Amino acid sequence: MSHEIDLSKYTVRTDLVIESIKEKDIKGIITNQKKIDNILIDEVIVSKEAESYCGKKKGKYITISFDDVTDISNQKKVETVLVSQIKDFLTYMNILDSDKCLIVGLGNINSTPDSLGPKVADSVIVTKHLFDLDGIDVLDGYRNVSSFKPSVLALTGIETKDSISGIIKETKPDFVVIIDALASSSIDRVNKTIQLTDAGIFPGSGVGNSRGELSFKTLGVPVIAIGVPTVVDAVTIVSDTINYLMKKFSYSKKNFNNVKNKLKPITSINYLEDQLDNLTASDRKKLLGEIGKLSEDEMKQLIFEVLTPIGYNMMVTPKEVDFLIDKLSLVISNSINRALHPNVKIID
Repeated sequence: MSHEIDLSKYTVRTDLVIESIKEKDIKGIITNQKKIDNILIDEVIVSKEAESYCGKKKGKYITISFDDVTDISNQKKVETVLVSQIKDFLTYMNILDSDKCLIVGLGNINSTPDSLGPKVADSVIVTKHLFDLDGIDVLDGYRNVSSFKPSVLALTGIETKDSISGIIKETKPDFVVIIDALASSSIDRVNKTIQLTDAGIFPGSGVGNSRGELSFKTLGVPVIAIGVPTVVDAVTIVSDTINYLMKKFSYSKKNFNNVKNKLKPITSINYLEDQLDNLTASDRKKLLGEIGKLSEDEMKQLIFEVLTPIGYNMMVTPKEVDFLIDKLSLVISNSINRALHPNVKIID
């Protein structure tokens, strides 16, 4: 099968820097990884010269990956890690305990997968009005914090950047924390990843509706962006499914004569860690025909060319997204409260 591939037509829809780095040892990119319990923490520092390679702005990126935030034990572990990472960012950015903070919850409260930001903003502890009272200079163990939910252009008619800039001009915070829902190029990361960065954020960029940049450059104050991928496009779902099919085939080929596996129920076998190292070109062709000869990028390009002209490259979210957003917003708001207000007590 002859198929000319023009990858310039296909843009991977992801807001995550960890998914934008395809190779190791890239000039201008420093990576570091550590694990706490079952939670993986990836640190990526992107230099100015590496911006064009990964398509992300210069800055520090922390990616926290976990399995299930709906489990109360795991939820607390994720929260503890996130609190630590937020505090580290405050130190890294030279933000003082006395600096005033504006928390911005981006998104549309009427659209569940896009409601993460507003829900977090609703649950953070705001204290600015108390600090503004006559005779009160400081609340011991609490920071001066305000919050704002700008909603979306379609509902307000006002660009997000313009409304936030106006709030900053009037209230004069020393730094901003922005929370938003992101897009991922992997099913595995949807609702299972939190990204923090000081590089700012482009609202809507992951779903092809990029609005004005929100960063130190455009807002005039340091910005910490916190996001969770809540959607993935149909191209990714189809290509990931094909990849899972090949992993399952590879796993079965390796373990065909494994007596222990024959005693396991098929639903308990996890084949996703298989590296496909025992699949030959003949195996791939036998499984998928001529399509099996395509590389991962070529496969995505082909699926993109099939789905896009007929309008089926949809953005998709899990059916239980409302429950997941409630849990994720709780984890993020609790973490922000604990990181910004040392004396706050979170009641389970």
